[in-house]
Amino acid sequence: MSLKEKTSEATLLDEKTLKQNEIILYNDDVNTFDHVIETLIYACDHTPEQAEQCSIIVHYKGKCAVKTGPYKELEPRCSMLQEAGLSAEIV
Repeated sequence: MSLKEKTSEATLLDEKTLKQNEIILYNDDVNTFDHVIETLIYACDHTPEQAEQCSIIVHYKGKCAVKTGPYKELEPRCSMLQEAGLSAEIV
């Protein structure tokens, strides 16, 4: 195997290892800002400021990435958001 092939293979492995998923939170007409903010603080370990900023982005843009990381770390957080009545998915 040439050096170029080894480098290319190592790069592909690094990309797979570093692949980050995101929890996307979607806007709805049901939940209040306070509920969304409190849930983001609880489920995603946001600061109050982060949670407020995300809720504003969701309101005006329709969606926002609220947490990034490996799938297995995001799955329970996304479940908490959904159980609280929020529309969220992992991408």
